[in-house]
Amino acid sequence: MLIELLKSKIHRATVTDANLDYEGSITIDKELMEAAGLFLHEKVHVLNINNGERFETYTIEGKPKSGIVCLNGAAARLVHKGDLVIIAAYSSMTSEEAKSWQPKVVRVNAKNRIIGKKVK
Repeated sequence: MLIELLKSKIHRATVTDANLDYEGSITIDKELMEAAGLFLHEKVHVLNINNGERFETYTIEGKPKSGIVCLNGAAARLVHKGDLVIIAAYSSMTSEEAKSWQPKVVRVNAKNRIIGKKVK
């Protein structure tokens, strides 16, 4: 049996833009994606701290060190520039693997610069 556990998350990222006219996804600074172990086109959950919205989309890489966190397409209607979000990815594993699993957590400041990384 497989269960889903938190693989990684970017905690309290600030939405820098919302682009309704772009084909769906979330653009994330490549440096943040790498720190969190997120892959290009990986499915993520976005949890909006400001309004409680929770939705799924997929990642695309933004310019490294740009701090970009931009929701595109339909998801742009669920956020506003300046909202705080948690971007989370999950992984399926056996219960045996889960016993020793530790997710990556990347904490960022208001400009989406990394202020802490840890394995929980």
